[in-house]
Amino acid sequence: MSSAVSTEIPRQSRMSPAPAKALLHRKVPVSVSRLAWYGLCTLLSITMLTPLLWMVSIALKTNSDIISLPPQFLPSSFTWRNFVDGPREVHFYRLLVNTTIIAIISTFGAVASSMLAGYAIARIDFKGNRALFYLFTFSMFVPGIVTLIPIQRLFFSANAIDTWYPLILPSFFGNPLFIFLARQFFLSVPRSIDDSAMIDGAGHWRIFTRLMLPLTKPLWMTMIILAFQASWNDFLNPLVYLNSPSKYTLSLGMASFIGGLNSGASPEYNYYMASNLLFMIPPLLLFFLAQRYFMMGLGALGMTGK
Repeated sequence: MSSAVSTEIPRQSRMSPAPAKALLHRKVPVSVSRLAWYGLCTLLSITMLTPLLWMVSIALKTNSDIISLPPQFLPSSFTWRNFVDGPREVHFYRLLVNTTIIAIISTFGAVASSMLAGYAIARIDFKGNRALFYLFTFSMFVPGIVTLIPIQRLFFSANAIDTWYPLILPSFFGNPLFIFLARQFFLSVPRSIDDSAMIDGAGHWRIFTRLMLPLTKPLWMTMIILAFQASWNDFLNPLVYLNSPSKYTLSLGMASFIGGLNSGASPEYNYYMASNLLFMIPPLLLFFLAQRYFMMGLGALGMTGK
């Protein structure tokens, strides 16, 4: 027994350094590469956040500090009053109501019409199905500025200028990108679900509302985020169609304030930046609340398609 012990101990002592050295050589490059990757991501994050941090700095300064030379990043005194006076000067809350109404209705119209069109193209066999899908797909390559004048003339002939109808009605005719995404997503759902529901007597409307909508929740949540953000930040269409300041959206109203379109006074950049920070909150809040579904939707869309 003693001989067995004496021969076993040297064997362990001879074999232990080699695996330890190999393990050391494997772990060091991994940790260095990970540290370099984290450093690069941190640098890029700081680069992207710098304009936002500068915006916060301006929102907390007085107007004299903003135009001082050389410019200073940190304000000499934090003027929190700007977040009260700025929205009042911009008429922020009146414009907020206008923008919220337009964004909610436009988002509902874009998502509902696109989901219905995507379902019809993907799940219902009818003549011209594929041709209609290609038409929607090719329309994505047409710049929006090309159709701006014809649509403006159409609403002008309908006496809809200086109303919210041009900002809301087009969304109810479907978004080509959303229709494409919905069609691809619906194609990934097995046809056996439709067949089983039809055997039980369900029609297409019941299949769509009771089965497809719950199954495609990440898809339409992604659409809601994208459509709401597009409507909330829209500036060109309100600029073309709206004339009355009482009907302005936030993007147009704040642009008018900073551009001095309504008065000859010099713009108050601190008020403008404070209002802009409040303007950013609703889309960011919606994204953070639905972030999980947004990432699930993007991941699922990356795995679908025919």
